[in-house]
Amino acid sequence: MSRTYVVTGSASGIGAATASILRSRGDKVIGIDLKDAEVVADLSTPEGRTTAATQASELAGGAVDAVIACAGISAPISKTMAINYFGVTELLTQLLPALRASESPRAAVVSSMASLQQNSPELVAAALSGDEAAALALGDALAAEGPQMGYLNYPSSKRALSRWVRRAAVSSDWAGSGIPLNAVAPGTVITPMTAELLATPESAAMVDKHVPMPLNSHQPPESVAHALIWLTSPENTHMAGQTIYVDGGADATLRGDDVWSWND
Repeated sequence: MSRTYVVTGSASGIGAATASILRSRGDKVIGIDLKDAEVVADLSTPEGRTTAATQASELAGGAVDAVIACAGISAPISKTMAINYFGVTELLTQLLPALRASESPRAAVVSSMASLQQNSPELVAAALSGDEAAALALGDALAAEGPQMGYLNYPSSKRALSRWVRRAAVSSDWAGSGIPLNAVAPGTVITPMTAELLATPESAAMVDKHVPMPLNSHQPPESVAHALIWLTSPENTHMAGQTIYVDGGADATLRGDDVWSWND
């Protein structure tokens, strides 16, 4: 039986790959992006998120079977937090009524293995508190210190997103409504966003130093898309609050074999 999906970032990268696979299976996809999508909206603003949620719900006839949030940027500016965190969490929250109208609702978001990298604890805390104005102000301050500090907007946005998924997934809104909510954390994905980073052997080596991928190296967007599709399938009945590292082994390489000792 075909399902109705809302996919953000559907015009490029992981979002485009996900939408293409779903459509090839006969599912209905309502894409959200800045252009070339069923819903054209800017998820970096509260108004754009509301527009996106309203129009997507209307196109779905009031019932959405799954939301897959892929839209994101990695620029060293505060807008990265606006899109990657608030553009995901607010949109998902606004789509809850449409998800609850489905017989088997699911949601999955794209985090990143960058969630394991150095970040700004203050920026993460501001995002998790829901204070977008404070988060953007902190992000602007980091950006003003130069690209290296400005880059902290990206891992901070992904750390906050993965933490939000853990918090929200077990809440009455999500688990209490029978909706599995999870995240996928890719490694280095071959998309337009990473083209410049991988353009030369020197820059690619720098990327690999921070994101070591012993299994099959850099990944196509389809490798992430298939994981997102399974997480939002009816077969996923009990996975909740997880960030699944589809990263060629980067997480295991960087964190080693013991991620349990925090409780010892």
